[in-house]
Amino acid sequence: MATVKLKNVRKSFGSVDVIKGVDIDIEDGEFVVFVGPSGCGKSTLLRMIAGLEDITSGTLEIDGVVVNDKQPKDRGIAMVFQSYAIFPHMTVRENVAFGLTINKTPKAELDAKVAEAARVLQMEHLLDRRPSQLSGGQRQRVAIGRAIVRDPKVFLFDEPLSNLDAALRMDMRMEIGRLHQTLSASMIYVTHDQVEAMTLADKIVVLKDGLVMQIGSPMELYHNPANLFVAGFLGAPSMNFIPVDVTDKSGDLATVRNVSLEPISVAHKDRDIAVGGKAILGVRPQYLRPVPPAEGMLHGKVVLTERLGSETVVDVTLADQTRIIAAISEDRVMQPGEEIGLVFDAAQAHLFANEPLPESAPH
Repeated sequence: MATVKLKNVRKSFGSVDVIKGVDIDIEDGEFVVFVGPSGCGKSTLLRMIAGLEDITSGTLEIDGVVVNDKQPKDRGIAMVFQSYAIFPHMTVRENVAFGLTINKTPKAELDAKVAEAARVLQMEHLLDRRPSQLSGGQRQRVAIGRAIVRDPKVFLFDEPLSNLDAALRMDMRMEIGRLHQTLSASMIYVTHDQVEAMTLADKIVVLKDGLVMQIGSPMELYHNPANLFVAGFLGAPSMNFIPVDVTDKSGDLATVRNVSLEPISVAHKDRDIAVGGKAILGVRPQYLRPVPPAEGMLHGKVVLTERLGSETVVDVTLADQTRIIAAISEDRVMQPGEEIGLVFDAAQAHLFANEPLPESAPH
């Protein structure tokens, strides 16, 4: 186990800046997830920690030692890749032991480490099989086992579940979460899947265009997003964003409205929000409740409903043609074109300065 510290880390490929000054502190035994859209720099950042990419500037410390110039094998890390990268002609036992065999580890020690990794991953019965006889999830366990036997200071996972189907991804998420609890190891995990980030992480690092947008616990980021990007990226379905006019402002409260929204007062932290200006109101779909149209804070028409049993997801177009999603915690029948009113608690809403909406946001 070890701490990992990145101080003003930058990475450039020629004139292209990919990582633009990143500061991250990872505590001993912490499970940290780097999350963001494709091209945000999360895998590049992980490869820099692993030593597979050079650091253009800044410092990287592992367990208090600057490792910028150290080879991957000397950093005390083990990496699990998106592809399993296991040898098809070897048994599971031979694959897991491969690194130890190369290092000429004594047989008794090698056998003990392989047996312990197999026990932790619950794959004792697989040790004499070959990869062709394994499922995708079992192959990924073999790759993780090969990392465990090295007894690293830090585990690095680069989108390890993206090749698995939905059911296997859920099973392997549970396996990796259990593994972290069992080993109490420092783990850094890269994914573009916000569900994986929310379910696995002690701490999430949200990245966009090579910059850190916000760092915090999953629920801290969910309830208190620092900006529109984080608000729209975390949570499923995505947060609704509604363009509004600011009609009044008093301290940390601003009164906002639009043609679809009754005037409400919402807390804000942004100095750029000014009376007479524009802003963006954010409301999560789970916080919207349907009411008769005359009683609604928001007014619109139903476009589409998805009845999922315990939940109904309703796609609504407001009077100003803004599209929003309501996730109703009951089975409801609603017809396209039906007039609908929606209410929400203003204390659960967010107010952001006016800026272009995230691409993932419904609008």
